[in-house]
Amino acid sequence: MTSLRLVFSLLLIISSISVAQARTVWVDDQLYLPVRSGAGTQFRIIENAVPSGTPLEVIEVGDDYTKVRTPKGTEGWVSSQYLSNQPIAAERLKTATRQLEEARAQLNQAREQLASVTEERNSLQNSESSLSNRSEELQEELQRIQNIAADSINLERRNRELREENQKLHNDLEVLTAENERLEASKDSDFMLLGAGLVFGGVLLALLIPMLKPTRKTDNWA
Repeated sequence: MTSLRLVFSLLLIISSISVAQARTVWVDDQLYLPVRSGAGTQFRIIENAVPSGTPLEVIEVGDDYTKVRTPKGTEGWVSSQYLSNQPIAAERLKTATRQLEEARAQLNQAREQLASVTEERNSLQNSESSLSNRSEELQEELQRIQNIAADSINLERRNRELREENQKLHNDLEVLTAENERLEASKDSDFMLLGAGLVFGGVLLALLIPMLKPTRKTDNWA
């Protein structure tokens, strides 16, 4: 009867785990196994009420009873029909639950790592975008500097040309100034020569004019 109950409980647990969706429950299967001093019910109980799921160390295997050592160190005989080569369903369920909790913890950790990696990726993308914008700004600044440098070169060349042209004009001005001074000196000399010529002409005329007047002939026969 107890074996049927245990099998029914196992089936109920497996069925409830596989089909339950809204709420999952487990049947509480408790079995207390007495440990006797000998292989039979006629022997006295030396450790009472060993609960289900308790691991027992096998010392000797009999027909219907098995000699075991309990976690308390008690050595005695228990009915073999209540022993299993694997943990009971409740223990397996605890193990599965623990493994599930560990898997959930690992999943949460993986999600946190994913969120961290995603945030880092977004940060890197923002940094890349900022660097790209900064690179474009630097390219524009470099182009502006190159234009200024080119303008400076052009201005320097233009200034040199203007200085050369100014020097040429200065030289031409000096030549023109010297020529003007020469012309002024020549004009003064010409005025002096003209004045001297006029004076000489006046003197000459003063000498010639009396000579040109007709003289009255004296009549020697008078």
